[in-house]
Amino acid sequence: MIVMSQNKTQPTKSNVTAFLEAVSPPQKREDCRTLATLMQEITCEKPVLWGKSIVGFGSHSYRYASGRKGTWFLSGFSPRKNAITLYLFCDLDHPALALDNLGNYKRGKGCLYIKTLADINVDVLKRLIKKAIVLTKAH
Repeated sequence: MIVMSQNKTQPTKSNVTAFLEAVSPPQKREDCRTLATLMQEITCEKPVLWGKSIVGFGSHSYRYASGRKGTWFLSGFSPRKNAITLYLFCDLDHPALALDNLGNYKRGKGCLYIKTLADINVDVLKRLIKKAIVLTKAH
């Protein structure tokens, strides 16, 4: 029998509000509160702490070509030391996702890294999150 490994990061029952209140410095804490409100409004889902440091909204089941299956959140963020990581469960190279006019950020394949919300255009971010969720659900 082949046993597929689970994702290391799983949803928890931890208190998201308490987690956010412990974020420092204060500007990052306020940005994270704003992101939590924004993502909850977009996803219509309550925040869940995934692992020890990721706030996720909604869930999506996936299956890789290898057969590995899992569940992950549709959208989320984590207040990391050097930046706030924004998790979008899709390939940011997708042509439907316009990163133009987003502002000052760095990126990975499915993540954006921002120093503060003041560095980006929040309206563009909202549209980006919405489009990323649609793309994720389509797969």
